[in-house]
Order: sequence, then structure tokens, then C-alpha cells
Amino acid sequence: MNPPALTIFLLSLAIGTTVTLSSFHWLLAWIGLEINTLAIIPLMTKTPHPRAIEAATKYFLTQAAASALILFSTTINAWLTGEWNINSLTDLPMNAFSIAIMMKLGLAPLHFWMPEVLQGISLSTGLILSTWQKIAPMTLLLQTSHLLNLNLTIALGLTSILIGGWGGIGQTQIRKIMAFSSIGHLGWIIIIMKFDQQLALFNFILYIIMTAAMFMSLAVMSTTKMSQISNSWPKTPALSASTMLVMLSLAGLPPLTGFAPKLLITLELVKQNATMLASVTMFISLLALFFYLRLTYIITLTLSPNTPSSLHIWRTTPKAHPFTAVMNTLALILLPLTPTMLLL
Repeated sequence: MNPPALTIFLLSLAIGTTVTLSSFHWLLAWIGLEINTLAIIPLMTKTPHPRAIEAATKYFLTQAAASALILFSTTINAWLTGEWNINSLTDLPMNAFSIAIMMKLGLAPLHFWMPEVLQGISLSTGLILSTWQKIAPMTLLLQTSHLLNLNLTIALGLTSILIGGWGGIGQTQIRKIMAFSSIGHLGWIIIIMKFDQQLALFNFILYIIMTAAMFMSLAVMSTTKMSQISNSWPKTPALSASTMLVMLSLAGLPPLTGFAPKLLITLELVKQNATMLASVTMFISLLALFFYLRLTYIITLTLSPNTPSSLHIWRTTPKAHPFTAVMNTLALILLPLTPTMLLL
């Protein structure tokens, strides 16, 4: 893709998210979501491959259906209340809006498009889809979180954590693994959103940091399968090791960054007298922990490192990737800074 076109599409992504974040009117928020959807489709199809075309088509149809449902629910609400303000949703339009936003985010059981779309696009576009494209819908959900139906959010959150762990167990394709990881992490965010919006936002920020670190590391190593990570060990040993640690951070193991949101969400649920919900959530998340540990074990212990006889890297010139290094560092060592970040 030529640079001017790429610049236009990336600026459109930024403008769409900014319009949604700054809007107080439902029509403007919907327009921002539409700009976001239309701007990423050319990025998906920049490699003219049938899988990329199929992924872009699935993404467009799903997002168009969700956008239509958002417009329908807000129009019904305006008909009932005479207002277009974001905080003025009533019960029935709010439930329809919640389902539409969760379809946009890829929460289970509305998640079927997410693994297939991520599998068919490049790692750089997958990074945008898994991080930047979630910001606008999640912000709308946070703004209306006091109106959410508690039973609906708990049901969808538990289902997402279950599907996120169960779907990732048999996968070897990293992009599908990251799709199911995204579904599971968003399930944690949705469960706590009704109880504590600040904690949900904190969890979402950490999710973006860890997911971005993982995608950027995979893009540097040009890796799309689990077996390729071990093959990249002779070229980039430090990056391969940090990728494994980021994977364990996504699993939520202490003392890594990913442990902080799970610990704080569990403590908040216990504080809200939802001990049974906290227990079920932790029990279901063991599925995700199992497949992360299994993948790490396979990569580090059972696959051959393919160490070359020469100490020099053949036909490669090592480049500096400072942004990837910063994101990997943040994805690993933010746990001690958690109290400070929550106070800020």
C-alpha cells in the first residue's frame, strides 16, 4: 500500500475514534464507529489474498449489523424519551445497545467473526483490530455502564471467559490464539464494569498494553505459528524469551503485569459480596491458564532450538525496535506500580 493512502486510512481511524470519544450525541458516536469500520477494511485487504478478502467481508457484515442495531436502539430511545444524549437510554434500548456493542467487541456468544477475521489478516492489521478498534466501543460501554443489565453482563462475561479459554486450547495459529485471548480478557472487563468502572478501564488499558506487546513482538519475528517462535530463537533470543514472558503475563501469572487486573477484579467481586461469581470466574479462567502454560511448555522445552553452528546471524542485519522493547517491558513489570496507577 502506498504511503499517502496508508496515511489517509490511519488518520481516518484516529478521527473515527476521536469523534466517538468526544461525542455526547448518539448520532455522532455512531458516525465515529462507522468511520472506524470503513477505514480499517482497506488495511485488511492490502494483501490481495482470498483469506484477507474473506476476513474483510466477514468483518464488514458483522460491524454493519452491529451498527444498524446501535442506530435502531438509539432511535427507539429517542422516540421514547425525546433525547439523543448518551446517558439517556432506557431499559429496552439499553439491552439492544449492549448486545450491539458486545458484537462489535467480539464478546461470546457473538464472537464467531473474531478468530476467523484475525486469522485472515496481517499481524500489523491484527494489532490495530485487537487494540485501537476496541477503544471506541469500550468507551461507549463505559459511559453507559451505570445503565447496564447486571445479569446480561455477568452471563456474557462468564461465557466469554469460558469460550476464550476453551477455544484456545487446541490452537497452534498465534493469531487465533490472540483472538481467543482477547475474548477472554474482554470477559473479565465486562464482568467488573457494572461494579467498578475505574477498575474496568484500568483492566482495559493493561489489556491493550499486553496485546500490543505480543503483536509487535510477533511482527518483528515474522511469526504466525507457535513452532516458528522456537525457530526464531537463534536470531532474536531476547525477543523470543520476552515473548514467552508476555504470553505468561496474558495468562495472569504473578509477578507479571497480567496478574494485577485478575487480582483486583477478584478482590472487588469479593468486596461486593459476589464471592460465588469470583470463584466461578477464577475456576473458568483456569482453561486459559492451561493453554498458555501448554504453549509455553511446548515452545521452550519440547521443540528444537535449531541453534546454528556460527555465532553470526546469516544474511540478517539486526535492527533496533525501541517501541517493541518499551511495550514488552510495560507488559512484564507494571505489577509493582499498580497502586500508584490506580491512585492517578
